[in-house]
Amino acid sequence: ETIELWRVLDGSTPDFVRVVVAVDPSGSGDVDNADNDAIGIAICGLGTDGNAYVLEDLTVKAGPATWGKVAVDGYERHQADCVVGEVNYGGAMVEATIQTVRREQGQRRVPYRAVSATRGKVVRAEPIAALYEQGKVFHVGTFPELEDQLCSWVPGDDSPDRLDAAVWALTDLML
Repeated sequence: ETIELWRVLDGSTPDFVRVVVAVDPSGSGDVDNADNDAIGIAICGLGTDGNAYVLEDLTVKAGPATWGKVAVDGYERHQADCVVGEVNYGGAMVEATIQTVRREQGQRRVPYRAVSATRGKVVRAEPIAALYEQGKVFHVGTFPELEDQLCSWVPGDDSPDRLDAAVWALTDLML
């Protein structure tokens, strides 16, 4: 209900002060994707109105070359300011993958910020849940799989890729 209350369906958003692409890696490859974990990729923006906007959920089950291209294409499409990547699983893998894709495209380096999950997921997600309740996070369009994870994840269950990526992006923008 809260997500629905603050949903933007007509595409009308303020100008953005910042836009980030967040990547939550799983370490999966391109082989046997059906059983692999997805790589969470979320694009969010901070509006001139002080609110956050979820712009895209690009989560994909793919190896580094593929998900790197998906993230970089989203970065370019939204004219993002940086890529935020969790380093707990794979260390510098996210940054190396993103920079490799950019180099292959003949582009300069992407500004990158590493984030580390030093506290539990519940502790990281609670401030973001509070922002949703305060009407400070808007979804621009519908994101059924992301929204399912946001509304149904239970601590102790499998790690939700889409939720993790969105929390990293929104934390970078708002906290």
